[in-house]
Amino acid sequence: MATYQLKDERSFNEVYNLYSAKIYANILKMVKDPDLAQELLQDVFVKLWEKRALIDPEKPIEPYLYQIAKNHVYDHFRQGSTDKKVMAYLRAITSESYSHIEEDLMYKESVQQYLTALEQLSPKRRRVFTLCKIEGKSYFEVSNLLGISQSTVSDHLLKANSKIRDYMTSAEIIGIILVLFTL
Repeated sequence: MATYQLKDERSFNEVYNLYSAKIYANILKMVKDPDLAQELLQDVFVKLWEKRALIDPEKPIEPYLYQIAKNHVYDHFRQGSTDKKVMAYLRAITSESYSHIEEDLMYKESVQQYLTALEQLSPKRRRVFTLCKIEGKSYFEVSNLLGISQSTVSDHLLKANSKIRDYMTSAEIIGIILVLFTL
């Protein structure tokens, strides 16, 4: 193995011409991609040029070149692994925030449908429903407040729940049909 002093471009070109094909073949075996192997080969020789002052001219240069090449390939794969982890993290965050936005929109839409369903009730039934279900009053309190029997309160609630459920179900079906027709 020859030793070299890389003091000028001529000696550098001589080393490049002598070893680049061997180093390229070695890198290609590791990465299995000719374009990537060529790019890494260039990086190896750039690194050699940058570190030329640190190279011991009494030692053979070929093992040094193979070591630089191996380190560059490992760095490339490590960087690729890190990039994949970062991309997976970004996808997860984006997906999570998208899910939150989607859930928020669905919630707001459901609330709007619910309010619309309440508006469909008769004024008395809406009042009974609001007092019991939204304000949390007991049947007894509502019957005293409105001057109706507890069984009438119960009847209003049963019919209100049924009407709201029917409206919400039909609104969901209409929403699904609209989505299907827009696809």
